[in-house]
Amino acid sequence: MTTKNILRLAETHGLQLTDQIQFNEMGIDFKVGFATDQHGQQWVLRIPRREGLDKQIENEKHILNLVRQHLSVQVPDWEIASPELIAYRLLKDKPALTFDAKTYKVTWNIDQQSPHYIPSLAKILIELHGISEKEAAANDIKILNPEDLRTEIADRLALVKQELGIHKKLEHRYRKWLDNDSLWPGFTKFIHGDLYAGHILASPEGKVTGIIDWTTGQISDPAMDFSGHYSVFGEQSLKDLINAYQQQGGAVWDRLFEQALERAAAAPLAYGLFALETNDEKHITGAKGMLGSKKRIPIQ
Repeated sequence: MTTKNILRLAETHGLQLTDQIQFNEMGIDFKVGFATDQHGQQWVLRIPRREGLDKQIENEKHILNLVRQHLSVQVPDWEIASPELIAYRLLKDKPALTFDAKTYKVTWNIDQQSPHYIPSLAKILIELHGISEKEAAANDIKILNPEDLRTEIADRLALVKQELGIHKKLEHRYRKWLDNDSLWPGFTKFIHGDLYAGHILASPEGKVTGIIDWTTGQISDPAMDFSGHYSVFGEQSLKDLINAYQQQGGAVWDRLFEQALERAAAAPLAYGLFALETNDEKHITGAKGMLGSKKRIPIQ
């Protein structure tokens, strides 16, 4: 979609923008643009990359409306939410890190060693995980009970193996994970589901000030909200986050650390499922690479 078409699309939704729009191509489901209206207000635009995202958009709108009532930091406030365009006013502060989809360059917008980042993130996680199942159900948000967690992974593994293939060593790791009772929590919590430094806004001093990209918000395994931290900051920082979370009153279990590592290792499985859902050749090729598969899949 050209800039001219985007300007016309915004105008049909009552938003008058200048032609100075910058794009971030990182989003899988949405093309993200940063624009300024004729009064100088900055906006974030999210444009669906494919059809059929109506239900996902409606679901995320419900998630945002719910979490906004509970979090002490910023979340997007969608002033436009249609199947063609989502728009909200740009939030204060930048993501802790940004990633250039073309050059693969990572830019840190905070000091990675900031003493404020982990305590403030732990606080927000406690607020988030405190949202009740009753409220989630009232907003028609996905709910998984503890007994559902392994079933979801087992079903995902079977489907991805059948359709894309998976390396034996990776499959063995996943099956060993599924069979290890001690890793799995006896409770579920409301989670972000894709929480990492690129979706966390922070002040220049490193204090968390906002959370974006709530597509995967649900009641599920709280370890998922720790796995993204490990992927960026490493094992010791993950231990520090879990410790800060527990000290501030967060509910943990003995193997939360190990479960977070396994959740991070399951990223290829999640990407494989997404590739199958979109039936996009680029994503299928990428997922097969992550899964270590040599299986050829024709695109219908």
